[in-house]
Amino acid sequence: MSDVATIFAEQVTLSQLVQNLLYASGTVGAIFVVVGLLLIDSGGIRRRNVFNATVEKLVGFFIGVTVYYIIGFAIWASQYYIMYEGPDYSATTAFMDSVKSLWIGGDMVNARAQNVDPALFPGLNNFQIFIFFLAVFAGIVNILLHFAVSERMKPSAFYITCVVATLVSSVLSFMCWGSVGPLSVAGFHDFFGASFVYLFPAGMALVFTQVLGARPGMFEAHPEVDTYLVPNLGLATTGIMLIFAGLPMVILSCLFFFDPEALAVSVTMADTSVGIAFNNYAASWAGGALTGAVIAYKTRKYSYMLLGPLAGYVSGAPGFDVYTPWVVFLVACAAPFVAYMVYELTLKLHIDEHKLIPLFGGVATYGFIMVGVLYSGTPRGGYMGFEEGTYAFQGGEISVGMQLLGVAVCLGAGILTALVLTPILKWTTGLSVSEEDQAKGLDVVYWGIESDVEPHAEPTKATAAA
Repeated sequence: MSDVATIFAEQVTLSQLVQNLLYASGTVGAIFVVVGLLLIDSGGIRRRNVFNATVEKLVGFFIGVTVYYIIGFAIWASQYYIMYEGPDYSATTAFMDSVKSLWIGGDMVNARAQNVDPALFPGLNNFQIFIFFLAVFAGIVNILLHFAVSERMKPSAFYITCVVATLVSSVLSFMCWGSVGPLSVAGFHDFFGASFVYLFPAGMALVFTQVLGARPGMFEAHPEVDTYLVPNLGLATTGIMLIFAGLPMVILSCLFFFDPEALAVSVTMADTSVGIAFNNYAASWAGGALTGAVIAYKTRKYSYMLLGPLAGYVSGAPGFDVYTPWVVFLVACAAPFVAYMVYELTLKLHIDEHKLIPLFGGVATYGFIMVGVLYSGTPRGGYMGFEEGTYAFQGGEISVGMQLLGVAVCLGAGILTALVLTPILKWTTGLSVSEEDQAKGLDVVYWGIESDVEPHAEPTKATAAA
């Protein structure tokens, strides 16, 4: 039972509770995204791999969540400790204080907010809820990476990669997402975390897909797999709409609210509002969906019906706070064409990766550049209450150069991470599933689960055309 004398009412006001519920809803929305991603994958891979792929994604997700709880959040949050550095408080000391307080055994992670003096740590409940929120996205990074290596990478190799990817993405989030990280204060703008959630795994995919090679039947007939059959596009489409339903709650969690006026600013400290951010999100999906439908009907390729809305969303994600709805709609309308060009290039080069590279490597890069082009000079960065110095509120400005630098850093980090891991995994656990096992299907190889279809089937005219 709490001692009334030790309760700090400022930590548990009605206003604080409203913010707690708001950030908690963002976590729920992120979990809906996880479910949507699992449905997309289940509907888009060979039936003989569905169970194994789902299991690997779930294990990879919870590896990300666990590692993030242990140390990842402390790495991200250290930017808010470091902003108080001075002659008697170095950046190194600030980082160590963040780790001491916010690792899974830290005093601030395990304290009840009402028992902590707000002068020591204001809004503790919000920070604690943010651990769960960002841990889900650490897990999502691993799920997205699995889209690129599914059916080809050994489970042990993938799980080791998940640990490393969580640590590296945590460092990138410290640098790129927030308002006082090194790249953020310099002018790099990322509202939705697209830099470390999307660009980083796309960089890894560029390397791993080349090392792992194409799946049996993807580009050439295999003795046991004539063609790569997609089992359930309806399930994949349902997954996309579930993501559409979940992300609005996540948008709320990318806003900061300051008392007493409940002023809303984005996580980058740019001027925005809840309504503008919501409508920008809707406009991005609409623009991408319409253009994607045009491309799909024109080319008679169903892929663009699914890529279109996602491409629109990804193109707008870096700037949902600074865009206006009509502008982001136009930006999103062009995004499927970027996905189309990159996707067709991967087909011509026989690169067996048709999600991360077109959507994140291509469209996310386009989205970051468009924010720089259209909103160069927009004030943002710093933190409320700082009036001068490196961390002055809105003391930085968006620029094309910083957008390009941020893209290069995050994509480059993904490429470098995969390049370092590839030989290590080959020499230790092994990297690739054998072609024979890929053809059989990993459900039966790992779990003894027989699918209701045979691995060898003559392609129909409709399948061959797709």
